[in-house]
Amino acid sequence: MRQDDPNTFRLRVRTRRHGDVVELRFTKSAHIGVADGGGFIFRKVFVSDAHFDRGSVTVQFDDRYGVTGVEVEGGEAIPHAEWERD
Repeated sequence: MRQDDPNTFRLRVRTRRHGDVVELRFTKSAHIGVADGGGFIFRKVFVSDAHFDRGSVTVQFDDRYGVTGVEVEGGEAIPHAEWERD
């Protein structure tokens, strides 16, 4: 995961079925909600363009928007160090 600016995050996932890469872009103001147990949470269903592979992502944040957990169903998160140059 990568934080582009103080409000915007990006996450890339690789689908389990075909290995398609899907990029998700989300912001604090529009996409991240308050979690029941405190902190913040982002949830999103994704579909890959190439093979229509489906999955879901849940990103958990603390009360200062520090990432505390990333779960991907139907794939895996790609570490930022493995992204090709933007």
